[in-house]
Amino acid sequence: LEKPAAVGSDAATKVEKKAAAESKSFAVNMFKGQIATAQVFPFPKALNDEQEQFLRELVGPVSKFFEEVNDPAKNDSLEKVEDHTMEGLKEMGAFGLQVPADLGGLGLSNTQYARLVEIVGAHDLGVGITLGAHQSIGFKGILLFGNKAQKEKYLPKLASGEHIAAFCLTEPASGSDAASIKTTAVLSPCGKFYTMNGSKIWISNGGIAEIFTVFAKTPMKDPKTGETTDKITAFIVERSFGGVTSGPPEKKMGIKASNTAEVYFDDVRVPADCVLGEVGGGFKVAMNILNNGRFGMAAALSGTMKSVIIKAVDHAANRTQFGNKIHTYGAIQEKIARMTMLQYVTESMAYMISGNMDSGAAEFQIEAAISKIFASEAAWTVADESIQVMGGMGFMKDPGVERVMRDLRIFRIFEGTNDILRLFVALNGFQAGLSTGLTLQGSIHPELAQSGDLVCELMERFDPSDEQFVLKRVADCAIDLYAMVVVLSRASRSLGQGHPSAQHEKMLCDTWCVESFFARLSSSFSVSAASYPWLSLYNSGVLTNTKLAFSISMDGCLEKRARLHPSLRACWR
Repeated sequence: LEKPAAVGSDAATKVEKKAAAESKSFAVNMFKGQIATAQVFPFPKALNDEQEQFLRELVGPVSKFFEEVNDPAKNDSLEKVEDHTMEGLKEMGAFGLQVPADLGGLGLSNTQYARLVEIVGAHDLGVGITLGAHQSIGFKGILLFGNKAQKEKYLPKLASGEHIAAFCLTEPASGSDAASIKTTAVLSPCGKFYTMNGSKIWISNGGIAEIFTVFAKTPMKDPKTGETTDKITAFIVERSFGGVTSGPPEKKMGIKASNTAEVYFDDVRVPADCVLGEVGGGFKVAMNILNNGRFGMAAALSGTMKSVIIKAVDHAANRTQFGNKIHTYGAIQEKIARMTMLQYVTESMAYMISGNMDSGAAEFQIEAAISKIFASEAAWTVADESIQVMGGMGFMKDPGVERVMRDLRIFRIFEGTNDILRLFVALNGFQAGLSTGLTLQGSIHPELAQSGDLVCELMERFDPSDEQFVLKRVADCAIDLYAMVVVLSRASRSLGQGHPSAQHEKMLCDTWCVESFFARLSSSFSVSAASYPWLSLYNSGVLTNTKLAFSISMDGCLEKRARLHPSLRACWR
């Protein structure tokens, strides 16, 4: 495929062509018109007994800390995380969740990490950004690409929270087009250090970090042609090197508790042994860091959605209008059902991807991008609808949903804007040639056969394109298809194992698949609803689902099941 002119750099839009046999990714094969079920069916069971026990031991204290110690409203008002909260997080080991135990961290798997991040997201996204910018991207490069000496030098103090980390990529003239950065790092004649000059903007933790993962252009000579070109290299930079300064905290719409600042590098002498990965391989480092951390956003936002749904349900159960509790009205029931459905899909994506990663999957970039897009947009919708259910009360500060709404807006922008990620999904997914005769039978539960058939039919209708307008629509179809498969997998497992929530999950799954098919996916292809006599599933499914979703959330069971029933927490099984 040729790069559309407005997408950005060649590196950002290049489509890698791989042989079909090389990829087990469901999303990649979906674009080939093939169904590769290895990474989606059955829904992953990523934790062994020991890991499950350790996670259970962590969930209680972490939840209690955020319920009793952290004050999100105070953090938002102060525009910083309170000092005692930061100290408490350090004592719990929250700054080194995935750092190996022998280097001072908790050594959590991706699934364990996702569960704890979900708790943080349910309580305070500002704190979540502080922790996430530190470990999900800040020092993730050291975990992924650092050599033994670098890991031993930096990770212990990063894991303890003694040192805070930040990820420095964005510049005044370089946002989505990451390859256009202007910061430079020139190797000294002696070869012992680089001199770095430049600036980075909107850096989370930028004003409080001691350790920075910085991306800069380095001149490199081609040994064959002798030509010198600039290539991006990743560096570990310490504030103590000198020449590293930061601006005042930015005034932001949301996530005010997190620190965001400009960072300046003026003639910073960076030792040559602080190169992260290979010289000239910085773009690969940056993309891998971002791809590796995106599942955490879906996990956090699934927690956020759950928390605001609970507030909306509590209000609906207690608010009386026209002589009845408003939860008895169909319009309110439908809102709660749709909110519940979006939360279920997002949560399923988060644990599907984290489970795949823990199982050793090497290719999950498209799935991770899909989860980021879906989660950030679903969370915004859920928060907005929660405010609508709560009416004027939702617009007030005290319930805290307006703060969540402000906090959520950034998630569609940072770590890859959703617009660019849609192009990433489409361009990296397209492959020439489609096949037919697709089936999911044998992988999903028989009761979900019709929903499975919808997935297969739509996958057969994909067609390559290089127009951005069309690419966006194709990406939207890919997002919906992946969402359908993820919930099919999760609901199939629950039905097959006879879990208490199985029929509820079946309703959520069937409704999602049918609505996705007729509301958006089929509009991108020539599909007539009249061709499907079982369309009554759409109407009956929505009606039943709204009542079921409402009844489950009404008495608090939505929250209780999330804590007690393994069927709603794949990582616990």
